[in-house]
Amino acid sequence: MSRRKAREYAFKVIFQVDQVSASPRTAFDYLLQENHLEDKSCSFAWELIQGCIKNLPEIDSKIASYSRDWTVARMSSVDRNIMRIAAYEILYADNLQPVIAINEAIEISKKYGDENSASFINAILDRIRKEKKESIPQE
Repeated sequence: MSRRKAREYAFKVIFQVDQVSASPRTAFDYLLQENHLEDKSCSFAWELIQGCIKNLPEIDSKIASYSRDWTVARMSSVDRNIMRIAAYEILYADNLQPVIAINEAIEISKKYGDENSASFINAILDRIRKEKKESIPQE
């Protein structure tokens, strides 16, 4: 549950950065003032935030490549930013099962998105996961 909370914090920060060009560090510090997060979870959340921002053009490109009829800019800002965090984990985090990132994104979307968010997010992230899996050389 603490990793989900870290993912949720990362989503909230990336959402603020996306919507109002907030400083990631300021937005994160503000969240931490309002609600406590364990040190390990805090580090994980900050890793997600930094990694997502650092790789945002590539992440958005990957999301866009699997989104029929929707540009990233036209997507719901909630859906877009939940997918960004999970796509970062799938594409760049070495120590994680991609299905966990997808399941966590779906759970967060149930809390913050609309009735179509979970299936939309699942479809795109699963395609990213499959492409990543296919690109890994089999031993």
